[in-house]
Amino acid sequence: MESILLFVLPFVSLAAFLGWRYITSQSRSSKQHDSNEKGVLDEIDPYQDIEPLPDFDWKTTPPIKNAPLKPVYHLTMALENIPLSSLIDMDNTYLTRLHTRREIMTTHPTATIACTPCVPAVNELYTWLIKTYLPKRFPTIYIPTPTGGDILNTASSEIIPSVPPPDPTQALKVLGSHIDTDFLLLLPSSQSAKDGSPIYHLEAFVTCFPSGFSTRAKLSCPLAEIHAPVPGYTAKLEKSMDRFFARIECGRCVKRSNWSLTTNDLLFSEGGNHLYENGSTDYDAPHPNDNDDAKQNLSTEEQILRQKASVHIPSCRLRSERQTLFRLPQTQALVFAFKTYQYRLEEVKEFGDGYAERLAEAMEGLGKGNVPEMEFYKRGVVWRERVVEFLRS
Repeated sequence: MESILLFVLPFVSLAAFLGWRYITSQSRSSKQHDSNEKGVLDEIDPYQDIEPLPDFDWKTTPPIKNAPLKPVYHLTMALENIPLSSLIDMDNTYLTRLHTRREIMTTHPTATIACTPCVPAVNELYTWLIKTYLPKRFPTIYIPTPTGGDILNTASSEIIPSVPPPDPTQALKVLGSHIDTDFLLLLPSSQSAKDGSPIYHLEAFVTCFPSGFSTRAKLSCPLAEIHAPVPGYTAKLEKSMDRFFARIECGRCVKRSNWSLTTNDLLFSEGGNHLYENGSTDYDAPHPNDNDDAKQNLSTEEQILRQKASVHIPSCRLRSERQTLFRLPQTQALVFAFKTYQYRLEEVKEFGDGYAERLAEAMEGLGKGNVPEMEFYKRGVVWRERVVEFLRS
């Protein structure tokens, strides 16, 4: 009996030791998870641990093929975790886009930039992007100057001040002038009447490329009101979106992509890309600048037929957004960012690998998923037949 105990005891001790190690590791992991849930960073600060791209050449980097194509459209969050380092994507359209962005901000100042009293969040985003993220991620483009700590944009040959301007709208304008990405800042400005959970509102933005909606009209609005025109949002996404926005922890970054078909090549568009029940392409129809009384008096079917007749294939664009979301560690503001891509339909047919056919199938599947109304909302009833025919020709 004693010999058996002597034989077994070492294994019992080993098992006890391994069990203790497992319990402590699980406890540590649980505490780490809890701390992340509360917005406390791990020992490795992801906001500083940005992976550099030392050999990146924006001039020779083509735009990515960003549109997610599926034969049946389903309205889902479809989020993918990505490193914070991958927040911003750059390509050979960079300088052209900067020129376009600056023109749009000059022509439409109140439509592209706005801020409620949330200066700390704007300053935090500005300081982190200019002083940390950009020079670390793209060291060949954004280079710290020898004195003063400012940044030289080697692509545009301009100095970017490392300290944000006193006026938060000017700080947002600097970001919009040097980064081909739109930024929207959201803060928990109200609470749910049911359980007291935070509800996020849009409190600041620099958006040069809105696709068929007015960003300025959504300032200070909660997520549900922002997405009110989107069919199926209330039933399919509202609760899960509110929960996700409230719980996303510091250091985590997520990405999603979308696609649409526009019958024009406008990057800045506050209307015209969606269709509503009255047959208008503006949510707040009739549009105040639309003096065509005959058009306003047309039935929905008549307006659709009228719009169909105006579809011009060379003007059409496959439009896609690479959307990212992360939380700022100090102010806890959420930053929703998106980069816009446009592709000519002739270009789409040259992508190869059956891309044009997959796009045609995706267009035919807009009305077959969990929100059939999406085909109407995305104006598929207007452009689908002619565009699909072209893609398969």
